[in-house]
Amino acid sequence: MSVLASHLSTIKPSPTVAVTTKANELKAAGRDVIGLGAGEPDFDTPDFIKKAAVEAIHQGKTKYTAPAGTTELREAISRKFKRENGLDYAADQITVGCGGKQILYNALVATLDPGDEVIIPTPYWVSYPDMVLLGRGTPVFVPTSLKSGFKMKPESLEAAITRKTKWLMLNSPSNPSGAAYTEAELRSLAEVLVRHPHVWVMTDDIYEHIVYDDFNFTTIAQVEPALYERTLTINGVSKAYSMTGWRVGYAGGPVELIKAMNMIQSQSTTHTSSISQAAAVAALNGSQDFLGDWVKAFQERRDLIVSMLNQSSGLSCPTPEGAFYVYPSCSGLIGKKTPEGTTIENDTDVVTYLLEAQGVAVVQGVAFGLEPHFRISYATATGALEEAGQRIQKACAALD
Repeated sequence: MSVLASHLSTIKPSPTVAVTTKANELKAAGRDVIGLGAGEPDFDTPDFIKKAAVEAIHQGKTKYTAPAGTTELREAISRKFKRENGLDYAADQITVGCGGKQILYNALVATLDPGDEVIIPTPYWVSYPDMVLLGRGTPVFVPTSLKSGFKMKPESLEAAITRKTKWLMLNSPSNPSGAAYTEAELRSLAEVLVRHPHVWVMTDDIYEHIVYDDFNFTTIAQVEPALYERTLTINGVSKAYSMTGWRVGYAGGPVELIKAMNMIQSQSTTHTSSISQAAAVAALNGSQDFLGDWVKAFQERRDLIVSMLNQSSGLSCPTPEGAFYVYPSCSGLIGKKTPEGTTIENDTDVVTYLLEAQGVAVVQGVAFGLEPHFRISYATATGALEEAGQRIQKACAALD
């Protein structure tokens, strides 16, 4: 008899972590591999944030904090929500966790009963459906397409809602597609949600500051105040401040929900690192000027890789509005043969071929719920990105 819970059979290891691990293993074995799987900025955490962490250590801020986070951090988050999103969240409406992932997990575990449904547009971040399953809920997928800009239409949302629907999960800008909903598009989705008062909204805004071409970021509770009381607005410092390893995510929402999430956290991780919390205070309160330079660099890389992919035989890549991913269609490669005579049958085969033939590590679209595609993270040095683009072009040209 197995000691493992039966519902774990529905859960998969993170495919993005697996790709990065495989790429690192190949590098360690002497292979020339360009890893484009990791979803983290290649920039270093800004010095003023690191300095705040060091000062916190010297000041003895190395003890337990409240499960919800330090008062100082929750007040900084409250000011951030007001300043940047026009949202009023008091300190008791804010929770801090070990990254945005724990915030999502705590919310789902706190609210889902068996049979509850969670609407997730595809393509989705790989962890969304598995966290729903761990919470004993049922993921309900709403497909989008390259033609729709990888954005869910109001009529598709309407069709997916049932009496069992508990949450809609939104991620804008999106991982893996980089698609971002405009204010008008969010308003159209909100009109549907207003008609269904039993549906709550979990909006993952972690890529809020990484948008291009004068795109105006808005979040759904800001666009439609009627949804404020049933929206959990999630964010964190990982992407905007290049603090992935610091593990600080946060959310604002109704007091009852936040209390439940804090209770779960008190019985699991207790809280995220006190040192990381001090660093996050500095990040949110400090100068944001560096973001402009980072976004400019990301946009140049985006334009480079989109152009190179669209010059690759069999690939088609839209230009994303935000984040640091592209999600090209590889439908034009399906059915072709590799120089070794292997037929490309799906996007997993494409990803395997790119890694084995040219040493380029990307993530297959099936992991994100929409195929045949693959995801590239362009949060890497421009020279390496250009070399990867050339290798992908070479690999595609070699297919028969």
